[in-house]
Amino acid sequence: MKVTVVGAGNVGATCADVLAHREIANEIVLLDIKEGFAEGKALDIWQTAPINLYDSRVTGSTNDYSKTADSDVVVITSGLPRKPGMSRDDLIATNAGIVKSVTDNIIKYSPNAIIVIVSNPLDVMTYCAYLTAKVDSKKVFGMAGILDTARYRAFLATELNVSPKDIQAVLMGGHGDTMVPLPRYTTVGGIPVTELIEKDKLDAIIERTKVGGGEIVKLLGTSAWYAPGAAAAQMVEAIVRDQKRVFPVCAWLQGEYGLKDIYLGVPVILGKNGIEKIIELQLTEDEKALLDESATAVKDVMNVLDGMNL
Repeated sequence: MKVTVVGAGNVGATCADVLAHREIANEIVLLDIKEGFAEGKALDIWQTAPINLYDSRVTGSTNDYSKTADSDVVVITSGLPRKPGMSRDDLIATNAGIVKSVTDNIIKYSPNAIIVIVSNPLDVMTYCAYLTAKVDSKKVFGMAGILDTARYRAFLATELNVSPKDIQAVLMGGHGDTMVPLPRYTTVGGIPVTELIEKDKLDAIIERTKVGGGEIVKLLGTSAWYAPGAAAAQMVEAIVRDQKRVFPVCAWLQGEYGLKDIYLGVPVILGKNGIEKIIELQLTEDEKALLDESATAVKDVMNVLDGMNL
């Protein structure tokens, strides 16, 4: 089993590190455009193998896509990171060009690969990769909801002073300020979260989750990487090991939730074929209105991409 991670920055390197430590693939290739960067990161990761006792081989490459040939799964993290004061939409022109070029090269050498997008703005970059790859949409999708739910669950675990292991949650919609948390699908050890926390505190946590990425950008001066990298690795694991995990994923909708021709975060079953099934929840009128609002915001950015004629 072979997995390639394109982009050896903080997110990509973290993803490769988690994949190696958990022995999710026999071979992991880390690729970057910066000379020697991926090789150095890969070598550093590989040298932890005798310490952490794993066998996954990690190698690096400077822009040589032939080294990625016959990859089963490819994670694309390439792109300009978000800076303080910069919205995800500001990134679209630069990152669309990068994602298109990367996807072209990946498909050239690994035409059957499943592609996981992490680059921002997430929803529209996934759309860009799909248009470029020209493969079944179940094989091109984005990592957003797993990260967003992780933040949501972490905040809840802190507030309730419980283990994050016991918290399950669903988030839908676009990756960013218009995401749609669903409190009635949030449980703690099977107990509805609404029975354990006051509404005002839960609402505050939901709002914090919506700007969770921005909070870290303000603190660090750049985007997060530990949680996004680990979230992408979790998706790869579900695919490689055919786990049939139920995750919120940025998927191509064709009528589900009354939405068509849009990449948006929804719960799916993730397995060896990529998206095995899109799960349609019975949303309330208020939840559906929020999802439609999020979809409108995402569609606006997708229209910008369409207008660029890349």
